[in-house]
Amino acid sequence: MAVRTEYLKGMALCLTAAVAWGVSFPVMGLALQRMDPFNFTAFRYGAAAAIMLAILFYREGGAALRLRGQRYVLAWALGSCGFCGYGFFIFHGQQLAGQSGALSASAMIATTPMLTLLLNWAIRRKRPSAVAFVCIGLSFFGVLLVVSGGALDSLLRQGVGGDSAAFLLLGAASWALYTLGASFFPAWSGYRYSAITTALGLTTILASDLALQTLGYIPRPALSVLPTLLPYLGYMVLVAGVLAVLCWNLGNKIITPTNGVLFLDVVPLTAFAVEALAGTPITPGQLAGAACTAAALVLNNVYQRRSQAA
Repeated sequence: MAVRTEYLKGMALCLTAAVAWGVSFPVMGLALQRMDPFNFTAFRYGAAAAIMLAILFYREGGAALRLRGQRYVLAWALGSCGFCGYGFFIFHGQQLAGQSGALSASAMIATTPMLTLLLNWAIRRKRPSAVAFVCIGLSFFGVLLVVSGGALDSLLRQGVGGDSAAFLLLGAASWALYTLGASFFPAWSGYRYSAITTALGLTTILASDLALQTLGYIPRPALSVLPTLLPYLGYMVLVAGVLAVLCWNLGNKIITPTNGVLFLDVVPLTAFAVEALAGTPITPGQLAGAACTAAALVLNNVYQRRSQAA
């Protein structure tokens, strides 16, 4: 019973993170009208890193902040992937996608489960089960039905620009690597992995942002625009940043990354739900897609619990 309760807790944590990230794409759609994704990411994770380090210090003490004898280079590389890579690539891709950017970007997140399984297979030489592929395929099909309005051929006609799709895919791959990377730090708590990788990744964000400004690719941020960004920064820092990342890493610590990533297919469903609440009508095909994704999550959960019982 205790194991089952703990597993359900892990699922709830991953689901919370996915819903928070789903809402983040419509929020970023509004924020990107006021600031580029690179400077915004620097502000976002500058604040998020400070908060997470404070939480880590409160929960585990100053010893948890020391990296002597730890794999800090790997932690820096993973933090750079997860926060600089994901933050820059996914939201720049959303910006390039234009009006449909929120749904396009969130839909691309649905490729992360498959990317994670393939990366895990390549890195650990551990072939995923056939059930895992079936669950991910069913869930991804459901996402496609939702974002296409139930008309899959519309995705082929409308599509996403090549540049936008490339950046979105790089962002999804970056998060897949970051999620898998937690397994290389088995002795670290979810709090420590979240805080240390965010802080180390911030160094790459700031260096990259400064380089882009120096080379003239992006403007220096105007401080006068910050007051108009506060509502969006508030959500992206406190909810989609601190809360979601902590929930994600704590949840995956319990149910493992290869199971947790399937919850990322809830991200585009949430983004679509936000758009629907704003007045977009829901079609029967989209309801069927949501049912497919939900069925995949349930099927994977049942399979994992039976595997553990055996």
